[in-house]
Amino acid sequence: MTDAAVMIFFPVLMVFAALSDTATMMISNRVSIALALGFIPIALLVGASPMDVLLHLSCGLAIFLLTFVLFSFRILGGGDAKLAAATAIWLGWDVIANYGVLTSIIGGFLAMALLAMRKLPLPASLLQQEWIARLHNPQSGIPYGVALAAAGLIVYPESLIWLRAITG
Repeated sequence: MTDAAVMIFFPVLMVFAALSDTATMMISNRVSIALALGFIPIALLVGASPMDVLLHLSCGLAIFLLTFVLFSFRILGGGDAKLAAATAIWLGWDVIANYGVLTSIIGGFLAMALLAMRKLPLPASLLQQEWIARLHNPQSGIPYGVALAAAGLIVYPESLIWLRAITG
């Protein structure tokens, strides 16, 4: 059961965050809160020490402070900032640099793809879909939650939680 929680809880919430951000340009606070609160019991179930848990929570706090600054300068959305912090709790200090680099790379490709798509005319049938019209609109932002979630999913198997779960 613990293995199932490790293999399902974080990935499902990350996929939900990415899909939600794509469809609505918003990430619900509930997703970030569930990630943050769900980490502690799952970490303890896989045998993480209280010190490990505190270190992971400190990583989340550090990323929250960093992303809050980015949010205050309108570089990053509020939902993105909270998702990045909640993700950092799960990943911890050991892999947070990998997460940051990978998020930047994926986010850059995502931005370039959307900017290129926005220069192309889309069929009216596609533009009738509200989420597609929003993504196609040059005035819209970039659903950066997609990059945050994708990078989180890629790096997650390197995290302490995942490794503890599979090694028992």
